Amino acid sequence: MSFDTTQNPLAGVGQINPGEKPADVHPPVRPAVFADRARRFDALAAGHALGDYLRLLGRISALQHECLRDHPAVALPTADALARALEFSMPPVPVTGWPRDPAWRTHLKHIVAGLRTDATPAVAAVLDAIDAADEAELERLADAVLAADYAVEGAAGRLPLIAAALQVYWTHMACAPELAGLKRLDVDNVCPCCGSLPVTSVLRIGYEVANLRYLHCSICNTEWNLTRARCVSCGELQKISYRHIEGSQGSVRAECCEACHGYLKIVQQDKDPLVDPVADDLASLTLDLLVDEAGFERTGPNPLFIPGNTGEA
Repeated sequence: MSFDTTQNPLAGVGQINPGEKPADVHPPVRPAVFADRARRFDALAAGHALGDYLRLLGRISALQHECLRDHPAVALPTADALARALEFSMPPVPVTGWPRDPAWRTHLKHIVAGLRTDATPAVAAVLDAIDAADEAELERLADAVLAADYAVEGAAGRLPLIAAALQVYWTHMACAPELAGLKRLDVDNVCPCCGSLPVTSVLRIGYEVANLRYLHCSICNTEWNLTRARCVSCGELQKISYRHIEGSQGSVRAECCEACHGYLKIVQQDKDPLVDPVADDLASLTLDLLVDEAGFERTGPNPLFIPGNTGEA
């Protein structure tokens, strides 16, 4: 298996304004974000070499949807704190420093309980390990996920499920009306809501956002606009190329930078309107392997897939 490489067709070309200026930052859509992702995982699983794994992730996404739907009220930034964050271009609910509500651990329990039915022995062992952990241990693992410290000792496959619960909590806050109207930060590749790195970028379709590229947060599912054909990591415009699996329709491509040797995938709705920035990323892990072999390093995490851990879950 190999991939096709194309040079950046937009190098030196400014972003096209489709008419009415769209918002720079879009919060997640509460009723749809995890429900649509669950359906996409299930659709991608059909006939896929990783079908069982993708179906498991679809089940996790469905459980995330249930948790988000029934999410309790939690503390949000005060009006003064939000104003300060906007004034100084800081995320209002940063993953590093925000006092986490224990609601996230309730989500984790729901996800673990929901996965018990028909769990394989490997999955059951991970679920047992989470159930056996005390609050301090779970908070330690949560700190590791949010710091992208995936080599933390004793993780044993638990980190993706910890991440799934944290995603629900931060997505709930990102959906809050109080946080509407966020602006992009001074650092382009950092989420304006929670300060996390993007998991992928999305080339959108639709009247106001047609042909615009949005980065998709790996934790809170917020999206923010970034000029197309620009390295997400270092900002390079000229030394960009795109790679995709040969024979695919090109709905998932790796945007590779020859300047910093980083890459991040871009999923394209113009090629497939149903692409999901998380699900399609995990269904295209072969592309990551090929791009890695070509000498590029991924610049944004997908905390539902942690090499050395996820295989156990």
